[in-house]
Amino acid sequence: MGYQVFAVPCADYAGAEAALRKAVADMGGMERFVRLGERILLKANLLRPAPPESAICTHPAVIGAIAAMVQEAGGTAWIADSPGGALQKESVLRGLYEKTGVAQAAQQTGAQLCLDASSRLVDLPEGKVLRQAEIISPVLDADGIFDLCKMKTHVFMGMTGAVKNSFGIIPGLTKVGFHGSHPDKAQFAQVLLDLIGFMNPRLSVMDGILAMEGEGPGASGTPRPVGLLLLADNPLALDVIAGEIMGLPRSSNPILLAAEARGLSPTRWEEIELVGTKLEDLRIPDYKFPANVRGNLMEFLGPLTNTAQRLCKNLLSQTPRIREDLCVGCAICKNACPGKAITMTGSGGKAKVHPRSCIRCYCCHELCPQKAVDLHRGWLGKLLSGG
Repeated sequence: MGYQVFAVPCADYAGAEAALRKAVADMGGMERFVRLGERILLKANLLRPAPPESAICTHPAVIGAIAAMVQEAGGTAWIADSPGGALQKESVLRGLYEKTGVAQAAQQTGAQLCLDASSRLVDLPEGKVLRQAEIISPVLDADGIFDLCKMKTHVFMGMTGAVKNSFGIIPGLTKVGFHGSHPDKAQFAQVLLDLIGFMNPRLSVMDGILAMEGEGPGASGTPRPVGLLLLADNPLALDVIAGEIMGLPRSSNPILLAAEARGLSPTRWEEIELVGTKLEDLRIPDYKFPANVRGNLMEFLGPLTNTAQRLCKNLLSQTPRIREDLCVGCAICKNACPGKAITMTGSGGKAKVHPRSCIRCYCCHELCPQKAVDLHRGWLGKLLSGG
């Protein structure tokens, strides 16, 4: 099977619709992905209620453009996600769509906003580590799914893209249990591969017009203008190319390592035809990654025994710390913590992290809207990572 990723330069969101229309036309037209009368779910990356300029969520201009094309092809476009660290309920979803600008995009295109806060336990017959999972109902009720992801760094998984976006089909706070039961990066990557296999998106689109670098994927990340849209009918292929463009070391990309171990393809850029430009013209030599990725510590841990690896990970990995000057006591971090390592017992009822219970999934850092969670590395980690 041949794998293709379509790359379209796009300097700003004013040109997003024209760029996406060109790319979809080059892929064979929207009719290739949508049949008359179908309900197509646009699964965006809406991590939390954040404005478009923060680069935390898929931009509404990208979502709106795809929605318009779905409608024109005779389908009905539905927009959905389940924000991390929040209860899955209608009021939360309304606030999410309003704050991210998605509500306006839906109004302009005639797309529907999914306000169904229900979920159902379903079997994952092809799952390797997940045999059952609670999935949000809009996913289960759709005829087809489009994966509208964002180009971002991720303090736990290195990067977030099309495969990682599948975690949003798990309802709100239910996500916490997955981090608790699969705290290791390699284990969590297997969870994501099972979810993306179940989701089976017909089309994946990555918003890299305004991407994110640094300590992503939440408020602590830094917006980075990249000026690029990527499209593919295979989410793994999309992530392979995105990782190469960003310069993410393969040893720091657990999803690709897990996919390769499963015998999935593609996991290397040489297996993929990049349509529209050359990869060397897209590579970004100075893309900034989280500190744990910059250190590339897995190369150091690789030869060690399992016991030594666990000991070194405790010494080398970053530990969340609360900045009391920024903490507002909202308890988002506490509610999202799978290890129950956070209590609201700091001064003035602010958050406090108990390191011995912390499993280092960094959900607190990812979801804190106040940038009040710092990631602290010990002396050995600083030494080996060069900082």
